[in-house]
Amino acid sequence: MSKVIVKASPINGVGVFAVENIAKGAMILAIDESREVTNDSPVDAAKGEYEYHCDYLAGGKVVLMQFPERHINHSCDPNAFVRTILGVRYVFALRPISVGEEIAYDYCINGFGDTLWECNCGSTRCRKNIHSDFFHLPYGLQVEYLPLLEDWDIEEYKEKVRELLEKRC
Repeated sequence: MSKVIVKASPINGVGVFAVENIAKGAMILAIDESREVTNDSPVDAAKGEYEYHCDYLAGGKVVLMQFPERHINHSCDPNAFVRTILGVRYVFALRPISVGEEIAYDYCINGFGDTLWECNCGSTRCRKNIHSDFFHLPYGLQVEYLPLLEDWDIEEYKEKVRELLEKRC
């Protein structure tokens, strides 16, 4: 039985919500990466599908997010994060999540690039204007989120991670 449902979200469009209490550290769902986006991918997808529902992974792999994970919204005060274990990505609870609470993660964790957007998460920690790159986060958030970075991100950006760790000392 699924721990989540998709319904209207106060953050953006539709979101993913808990249908049961979820303990801190519990696995919420496995991410389906079966639809890899390549130069040969069909171009007749719904408008915006590739622009808004892709995830960028190690080695330049791009996947089209599937249901329900494609509807997990961003929050500047996330209650979930993504971790790859034995080649499968999972969404885990960062803290206890109550029935009816929207599942959200900070898109900047494991995020890189120059995408900018205005945040509507409504949390007290809302940064308002978001830059997708982890290393554009305020220093304190980089330190807080560092344990949540995927191993491949740490390897790919090891110099920046090293600089962050040296700053902490």
